[in-house]
Amino acid sequence: MRRWNGWGDDSVHYPVTPETMAFLEKKLGPGKPPKDISLSEAVAGVPVSRLPEHPLISTDALERLRHSAGQSLADWINLRGGTVPAFPDGVAFPATEREVRAVLRYAQDTEARVIPYGGGTSVVGHLSAGSDNDRRPALTVDMGRINSLLELDEANHLATFEAGVRGPALEKALRVMGFTLGHYPQSHEYSTLGGWVATRSAGQFSLGYGRIERLFAGGMVETPVDSLPLPVLPASAAGPDLREIVLGSEGRLGIITRAAVRVKPLPEVESFHAAFFPGLEQGVAAVRDLARSSLPLAMLRLSLPEETDNILTQAGNSPALKLLKGWLNIQGVKEGRCMLLYGAVGGRKQVRRALSGAREIIGQRRGVSVGAGPGRKWQKQRFLVPYLRNTLWEAGYAVDTLETAVTWSRVPATVQAVESALRNGLRDIDEKVYVFTHLSHVYTHGSSIYTTYLFRVADHPAETMRRWKQLKTRASETIVSYGGTISHQHGVGVDHRAYLEAEKDDLGMEMLRSICRTMDPAGMMNPGKLL
Repeated sequence: MRRWNGWGDDSVHYPVTPETMAFLEKKLGPGKPPKDISLSEAVAGVPVSRLPEHPLISTDALERLRHSAGQSLADWINLRGGTVPAFPDGVAFPATEREVRAVLRYAQDTEARVIPYGGGTSVVGHLSAGSDNDRRPALTVDMGRINSLLELDEANHLATFEAGVRGPALEKALRVMGFTLGHYPQSHEYSTLGGWVATRSAGQFSLGYGRIERLFAGGMVETPVDSLPLPVLPASAAGPDLREIVLGSEGRLGIITRAAVRVKPLPEVESFHAAFFPGLEQGVAAVRDLARSSLPLAMLRLSLPEETDNILTQAGNSPALKLLKGWLNIQGVKEGRCMLLYGAVGGRKQVRRALSGAREIIGQRRGVSVGAGPGRKWQKQRFLVPYLRNTLWEAGYAVDTLETAVTWSRVPATVQAVESALRNGLRDIDEKVYVFTHLSHVYTHGSSIYTTYLFRVADHPAETMRRWKQLKTRASETIVSYGGTISHQHGVGVDHRAYLEAEKDDLGMEMLRSICRTMDPAGMMNPGKLL
């Protein structure tokens, strides 16, 4: 059973090693397990629905609770503390595009707000029902039943899926036929194809396969006005590309019901390796060189010094790890080191060439290659890491992440400024914040910056929320001041909405609003998100 107030399957527990817990207590102080409300208490707090009955819509209190939030830290605080500001009045479960259109007509007739729901994994507030101040009822549309593979065009390497298909089911359907999409966000287990398109998702292998905007070839969007078909073409110069309007639209224009994606044959080999660098300067320079090398790599992930230290601490004190640290010390890679995970997928010769070329560049930047062991471990655990949020919360520690992207020349200064803003963000109450960063999506002209931060949960959810808002605000303002995007891969939602204008400017914002008015004149589609 999926957790109602946390990440993933409730039968999965990701333990924290004693070394890690001692490490956190040293960094932040002892955690105090919060007094979370029970499921029965949460259900009891769901108000009576304001929607009339409909055969496609459930007004069950538990169903509405489960669809009331996503996976942002604010969502967690509200769910666990019993402070959810508003609940959807109903949850629709359409099974066809025709039923999606019927649900939209019902919403128009009842003057309801519509909240598209894919896998429920949003970390920036896409799924909230707003507040009690909005008198219109809220209707969440769960796309989980619209999840089939409609066509696999082997000759043209195109696959058309219904948009509610989740990552594992999508890959399973393709692999049977010898293909893959290669799109693996960390939320892969639960997130959906439609959600990836609506938020401009970036998968872990984006260097090799591309972000979702490169993979999305066309499809169908059901809007309050009419159906919007997006034809599948290899290329077009016929005016602005309407796919680009739908990409990142976050449910404001309509509901994506169908998506055609560009697929590739399954690779013969997937191989991931690790290397360590003496410090941040050498590590960033090596990743920049690799991004510009034209080597057919699938992934580059550089953990900066604090994250590297965290990873090695979590690994414990095994003889193998002691041997590794000793070897790195001999090589001059000591405190302040950075760890790089790098990998390639494809034919055997192509992968060998990519990894050999990567090792040469790594060596030129004083990197020490340590083989495939860490890469195999990362592959095994990459979708389990979010479960740590559950374990740490129960120990009294809140975990959140934020991400941006800047040009290479701005990376070091931006990292330092964002980490400083977070590290000092709760000094007013003498609370510490533990911060660490990695670079996980790289380009020839810049890189993403992905920062994780932890702080202690307070005795009351309102104070925990205040701490989070203060940290989020200071970090977001810092990102904007350094010329970074407010979101590299998670979308805008509610949490980033105030900072979008810094990137789009006044005219750009009005253009976006104009498109929304054209496709959704009554403003019923996911209001309050993005804009």
